[in-house]
Amino acid sequence: MKNLDPGVAQQIAEAAIALQQQRTGHEPKSVAVVLSGETLLITLHGALSPAEQTLAQSPEGAARVQEFHRQLFASSAEELRQAIKRITGVEVRDATAEVETTSGTVMQVFTTGTMVQVFLLARGVPADSWSGNGSGDPS
Repeated sequence: MKNLDPGVAQQIAEAAIALQQQRTGHEPKSVAVVLSGETLLITLHGALSPAEQTLAQSPEGAARVQEFHRQLFASSAEELRQAIKRITGVEVRDATAEVETTSGTVMQVFTTGTMVQVFLLARGVPADSWSGNGSGDPS
């Protein structure tokens, strides 16, 4: 896996944060952006609102929260896809998201609220493009 140039990774993270805030009214606690071949991963930690965290403590509630976020992502991901294309210069072929609602053992279950967004790019991104201005144009 290759860590992105901080400028490019930061731009993608900021776009993901802005979209999450716009979609849900809740800003994630932190965001990580990683590129591996043609796969771009965005991990939003603490992406669930306090109400969603409470709801996700039961299996039925967790399933509802996960489905809600899948549908929300599916219906609103185009803006982030376009931002990724603008920043990297590469088209996004496919995108999906998954929310991890709970973790732990039977004795101790806690809500993680971590969302992983996966973007499959149309092609690999040349390493030298990450040292450019983030627009896909290294100049």
